[in-house]
Amino acid sequence: MKLLPALCAAVLAVPLALTAPAAAAAAAPDIPLSNVKAHLSQLQSIATANGGNRAHGRPGYLASANYVRNLLNAAGYATTLQSFTYNGATGYNVIADWPGGDMDDVLMVGAHLDSVTAGPGINDNGSGSAAILEVALEVARQGLQPNRHLRFAWWGAEELGLRGSRYYVNNLPAAERARIGGYLNFDMVGSPNAGYFIYDGDDSDGTGAGPGPAGSAELEQVLQSYFAGIGVPTRGTDFDGRSDYGPFISAGIPAGGTFTGAEGIKSSAQAQLWGGTAGQAFDPCYHRSCDTTANISDTALDRNTDAVAHAVWTLATAEQPQPVWSDTFETATGWTVNPGGTDTATTGVWERGDPQATDSSGPKQLGTTTSGVNALVTGPLAGSSAGAYDIDGGVTTVRSPAITLPTSGQLRLSLSWYLAHGSNATSADFFRVRVVGTTTATVVERLGAAVDRDAAWATATADVSAFAGQTVRVVVEAADAGTASLVEAAVDDVVITRQ
Repeated sequence: MKLLPALCAAVLAVPLALTAPAAAAAAAPDIPLSNVKAHLSQLQSIATANGGNRAHGRPGYLASANYVRNLLNAAGYATTLQSFTYNGATGYNVIADWPGGDMDDVLMVGAHLDSVTAGPGINDNGSGSAAILEVALEVARQGLQPNRHLRFAWWGAEELGLRGSRYYVNNLPAAERARIGGYLNFDMVGSPNAGYFIYDGDDSDGTGAGPGPAGSAELEQVLQSYFAGIGVPTRGTDFDGRSDYGPFISAGIPAGGTFTGAEGIKSSAQAQLWGGTAGQAFDPCYHRSCDTTANISDTALDRNTDAVAHAVWTLATAEQPQPVWSDTFETATGWTVNPGGTDTATTGVWERGDPQATDSSGPKQLGTTTSGVNALVTGPLAGSSAGAYDIDGGVTTVRSPAITLPTSGQLRLSLSWYLAHGSNATSADFFRVRVVGTTTATVVERLGAAVDRDAAWATATADVSAFAGQTVRVVVEAADAGTASLVEAAVDDVVITRQ
């Protein structure tokens, strides 16, 4: 179960800098490659001694789970060997909690531990399993005292359809699911003809599935920051639910992670970007008996393991942002429609409400919000057709109540949003969010185009520290300003935090 790499990207204009969780995070250690490879050698030996594989329901899998669990127990983790049944066989997840941190804000890091029956599964997915195992052991060696609670997981039966991770998520009480603030997935991180892919949490590529749940963009940015720091370019890979992040996303939990490629073929452009051989698979031994310790790129494994450590140390030790102001639109808080008296839209004006779904060659207004029941939408009713209550006649504007910002700290604005339109749209149509104080800054802008664009919630985050100490307002605009076309937009969960 793997992702094929996304090969192209769309651009979303967000002029203010998108920033990763900041400051005050402890520096991550350099994880020794030799330690990670030692775990791979052990997994290879386990497979060799147990029929050549470590598959679900086979003795090699349970031996692998016990190997991981014994090391974690000795290091001071509280571990659980969670059992489940699939295809008449018992499977196991290894769950390991590091003591301390905020139990109401859990950072999970996971990788699947099983192989296919055809081979030992050293890249798929001994590589991800060994990488997160060595990072977990380094957490213990350093006696890390995280602000967030750290939980590591090794999943069973991923190769049979994410069975272990789905069992874990589905059997968590709702309150426990709500405490998981993010999940990082590492599945195949040592491919011999490696690419450097990061799950596209904000859907900036604009391909395939939409964005991950709110917070996924921040996880993506943290991983991007590591690779940028070592001068390695990355590309997005789509959230299509084919690895263990899938059940977490379905439960509304933010997700991210890295991937070095499976059976997909490396293009000439990718070979020029990363080296390796164009026209060959990223992993020529994917799901084959030759997926042994010889089927690993040391360079890719080393870089990705250090990326895991960077993400864990950054996300777990950073001071958690404090809320300054937020609006989920579940109650009326004083947003003003047409505040300047200059709007021209005749239908589809901004309104706080429970949206009804519309469809025209795909969803154009979503009947779901990112939280609760209500959102800001351009005409929440569906009407007799998708165009009955869409924006017509020009611009519609809505302005927040006054927001007084603190005088210090890093201030960040985040919001969920979408712009949807039919293929009859033009670049004169738009969605725009501005922050207005003594100056004005545009923080999100998406122009229309003569293509069909379906509605899908995305998350935007911007640094608004330049407005510290000011009283500001958030202004949201949308327009069908060219020829008459089908245009819809929505906003939810507007939050300003200080760190």
